[in-house]
Amino acid sequence: DAVRYFSGRVSKESARLAELVRRLIDLQKMQDAGRSLRPKRMSALAVARAAIDANRVQGEQRHIEMVLAFDGTRLGLEPSDSDPDVPIMCDESAIVTAVKNLVENAIHYSPECTTVCVAVDTSEHAVRIRVIDQGIGIPESAIGHIFERFYRVDPARSRQTGGSGLGLALCQRIAAAHGSALRIESEPGRGTRVSVTLPVWKED
Repeated sequence: DAVRYFSGRVSKESARLAELVRRLIDLQKMQDAGRSLRPKRMSALAVARAAIDANRVQGEQRHIEMVLAFDGTRLGLEPSDSDPDVPIMCDESAIVTAVKNLVENAIHYSPECTTVCVAVDTSEHAVRIRVIDQGIGIPESAIGHIFERFYRVDPARSRQTGGSGLGLALCQRIAAAHGSALRIESEPGRGTRVSVTLPVWKED
């Protein structure tokens, strides 16, 4: 029993350390984001679906339903020929990483049997991608600190979920490199909505 217990602890802490190193490497890459980003035409729905797909197993383990919405209408999680064309200008790898991290956070801080929604909303010049959960929420006093490196709203829960306190810092840096910023609306016990706004792709 002792061997099983401690081997489980070692495995969990090793995974947490590996995640911390990966996040630190990603943050370092973003230091020169202005020079290294490679903007191209990308479907906002493809970004949303890639982020959902990367977290689908975690969601299923916690019985959390993953939802994709476009301008208020629910879409399937798999691509369809009837999907609207929602082109944005972004670095594919960076933006997918940012939205994936936001979805991962939403799953980690949501109770089982709730819903995490990735919503894509359009306007004439911009596309907003929102990640909406029904989780524990963020106290107003913490909102101003959550983009700081290693800051964690609930350190005890972050240790339980493997959180590093770097995910939102990375997402904010990616958004800034695209000339945007993360916007967070949250209410303790009611959930959190995090959004990033990106320019619509314009043909030359």
